[in-house]
Formats: sequence, structure tokens, C-alpha cells
Amino acid sequence: MTMTSGHAKNLQKPKGKLGVLIPGLGAVATTFIAGVESIRKGYQPPIGSLTQMGHIRLGKRTDNRQPLVKDFVPLVELNDMVFGGWDIYEDNCYEAAIKCGVLPVPMLEKIAPFMKSIKPMKAVFDKEYIKKIDGPNVKKGKSKMDLAEQLMKDIEDFKKNNNCDRLVVVWCASTEVYKEPTTVHSTLKNFEEGLRNSDPNIAPSQIYAYAALKMRVAFANGAPNLCVDVDAIQELAMENGVPISGKDFKTGQTLMKTILAPGFKARLLGVSGWFSTNILGNRDGEVLDDPGSFKSKEVSKLSVLESILQQDMYPTLYKDLYHKVRINYYPPRGDNKESWDNIDIFGWMGMPMQIKVNFLCRDSILAAPIVLDLVVFSDFAQRAGFRGIQEWLSFFYKSPMVPKKLYPEHDLFIQLMKLKNTLRYAMGEDLITHLGVEYYD
Repeated sequence: MTMTSGHAKNLQKPKGKLGVLIPGLGAVATTFIAGVESIRKGYQPPIGSLTQMGHIRLGKRTDNRQPLVKDFVPLVELNDMVFGGWDIYEDNCYEAAIKCGVLPVPMLEKIAPFMKSIKPMKAVFDKEYIKKIDGPNVKKGKSKMDLAEQLMKDIEDFKKNNNCDRLVVVWCASTEVYKEPTTVHSTLKNFEEGLRNSDPNIAPSQIYAYAALKMRVAFANGAPNLCVDVDAIQELAMENGVPISGKDFKTGQTLMKTILAPGFKARLLGVSGWFSTNILGNRDGEVLDDPGSFKSKEVSKLSVLESILQQDMYPTLYKDLYHKVRINYYPPRGDNKESWDNIDIFGWMGMPMQIKVNFLCRDSILAAPIVLDLVVFSDFAQRAGFRGIQEWLSFFYKSPMVPKKLYPEHDLFIQLMKLKNTLRYAMGEDLITHLGVEYYD
């Protein structure tokens, strides 16, 4: 992350409207939008949102300064948000939310006119990257560059028609087929040439990211796609001074891993095996039923334990760890995902123990406040002069982005400390080390 304007402590409260554009107006996006409107109407509190409910300690413990994050940092007000997006289906957000079945109908009925007013723009879609679904609301173009330019026109028109001062794009669409970077992703020049030649290695999510960054709009990637974490897109982000972050919202099973695994390592307990399986019945589950899309998710989920446990540093405890992840599409559950983890651990004298975790979670309910926080913090980063990779937002991701020379930090508690220290740093406050010697000298 680069700061172009130094500390942001003199940053004023944001003025005007913030446009929130979302590729993929499905379960996560409609749950997020419905939630924000319900909060604005006073129907529900913003449970799960760090920007809305979280506190941050400033100074010494004896100072008793622990304001809400939103009272400490100049963040966009929820009433100033305007929503739009793209989808391959023509349903408005009310219709999409009803079909997704995440929120009860009486809850949606209270905000029905608002939800019905949000209609999807035609999406950029490639069946080669998402094989299990298809829809009619799709852009056609002479080249992938033509498609990118159509997206840029959408962004420009949305900003003008909704009188927005600023914009943020958050990818909430499906998981694309796993592909490694190629030469076309190595430089911005190569990437733009690839767009003009419709290079098959350029995924739809990358076209969205390119269009957003060309328009100087912050981009957050909520799926495990190879999207903003390629050299060409990062080059564009730095060149245009735009913050980027990703990838893959940290929701159910992986959230539990980033809570439990740091505890095992802190107590130097060994882990010999960690078997994880899931059933999921929403559109995400259907897409992940394709082996190519599942590979993207698997890579994202598998990286967590290896990074936290640092097998090379603790070979006695973790070098023989067997880690397996399974996701099964099971339509009857819809968005109500169920995960099982069997964890084989061992302690003093090598004696084995077991932990079983059965998490019956609601995937979109866990993801929606993450989307909100990423929207709010991405907008703050843009106004504060941050550009490029926003590693301080790792707290929200399964597979956080880092510069090539660094390993990602997956420990949830270190991630939270990093996030809050970044806010303190940006606002000119002392960083918190938790050393505490000043209380005893």
C-alpha cells in the first residue's frame, strides 16, 4: 500500500453520494443492499459490521478513549450510498432476493419499492469461465476491449445519472474457473493488447477490474478469482492511484480456521489432520459443482492453514499436516451452508486429541457486512490517498493480497490489529503495541 498524501488526519468528512457498483446481483449482493436499506430505515442494527458497530482504542488504556470506528475515521454515511450493478439475469434486486431465499419475504416486503428500483445492467460473461449457469442479460462486443469500454460507459452513466461524487466496485459474482497467470497478465501493455485481441486468458472479472481502475474507481474482489492480483492490474492501480483488495470473502468455515488455528499455534499444539467438508445449495454452490471453479475455491481455502501454522518453522508440530477440503452442491439447503471440520491434534507426550466443529451458517448473512465494510474502507482509502494493494483489509478475505516478496498474514487477530493500526496511523494517532510497560514503570 502506498500513501500519496501522508497522514489523513486532516481528511474531511466525505461529501456527496457514494455509488456502489456490484458485478453479480445475487444472494450476497441483494442481502447486502437489503441490509443497508433496512439499517437506514431503522428496522435492523448493523450486526457484523466493523465500520458501523466496532470500537477502536486510542492512546493508553487509562485514557479511556474508545470511540466507534465511524466516529474516529471520516467514513461515508449509509444514507449517502447509491446502489447499482450488473448481472446475467434480468431480475431486479427484489426479484433476485426472493429467488435467493436468504431473507424472509416479510422483511423484504418492507423495502420492496427500493429493491425493485435497482435493475441490473447487462453483464460481461464468458461461459468458459463459469460453466454451470447462464443468462440472457449479457453484453456483446467486437472484442474484450470493446466490452471493457462498455463497462466504463456504464460506470460513467451511473455516476452522472445518480449524481455520485465517488464510486466503489465490489465483485460479488460467481467463482470463475481456476487459471494461472500468463504473459498477457504480466504488464499493462500486454493486458491491453490482450483485450484488443480478445485473449482467452483474460477472465470477465479482470475486464471489470480493468474498467473500474481505468475510471479511477476502487475495486474489491470478493471471489477467489485471479482478478486484481495480477501484475498488469496492479500496475494500473498504482498508475491511476486506485486502491485494490481481495480475494474471497472470509465467511464460514475459513473464518473458523482463522480463529482456531492461531490458538493451536499460540499454545504449540500439534495438528496432524484437518478435514473440512461443506454442503451448500445456492448459486455459489451450483457454480462450485464445476471442478474448474472448485479449484479456484480450493486453492483459496487450502492456503489458510499452511500460512498460519508456518510448517517450515514448526516441523515437529505441523510438517505432516494432512489438509483436505470438500464442497458439495446440495440444493435443499439453499444459502444455509453447513460445514463439518474434523481436527486431529496432539499435545504433551504426543498424545492425540480431537476437535469437531459443526457450523450451520448463513453464507450471505456472514458476507453482507463484509461487503459493507469493504465499500466503506475502500472509499476511505481512495480519499486518504492510498493506492495499490490494501493489505490492511486482509481481515475480510480468505486469501488476502500481498506484494510478491511477502507471505500473506491469515491470523484473524493479527489482521484486526493491522487494520486498526492502519486507521490510527492514517489519522495521526499512536500505534497500539499492547506492550504496557508504561503502567508499571
